[in-house]
Amino acid sequence: MATDVVELILADHRRFEELFRSLRDRESDRSTVLAELAALLVAHAEAEEAEVYPALKRYKEVDNHEVDHGAEEHAEGHQALLALMEVGDTLSEEWESRLEELVQALNHHVDEEERTILNDARQQVPDARRDELGRLFAEIRQDRLDDNCGDIAYVRKIAAATEDRID
Repeated sequence: MATDVVELILADHRRFEELFRSLRDRESDRSTVLAELAALLVAHAEAEEAEVYPALKRYKEVDNHEVDHGAEEHAEGHQALLALMEVGDTLSEEWESRLEELVQALNHHVDEEERTILNDARQQVPDARRDELGRLFAEIRQDRLDDNCGDIAYVRKIAAATEDRID
């Protein structure tokens, strides 16, 4: 199993894309897929913010503004996730609209994070430190998943707590 934090984050990003494809499929079990996405998205963001982002800010070659902006985009993602989770009918136009808002917010964040933060980390952070951060990221991410962080009550709580981060 990979332990490089960049590779672990990229693997989650690819999983988000797979889950979005399933969520767009009207024949899929959208509620089950959304539950998986919610848990992974929250666990991923919280693990990045707990260990990865603070560590990367210590490297002068890593753009601190981009790291802070990444946290703002996590907050936007939580808001969009909650809006989707609160729509009851997974076949409704409102659900489709909220899904596209979440997809756009997350794709924007993933694109920026990969082009800036993760490229900087790959180039500036030594392999051993990326492995250490990867182990911490994976541990926190799993702890959050084990705590059912994708539950709508928890998503409401973090969405409310991060409202002030959104520009």
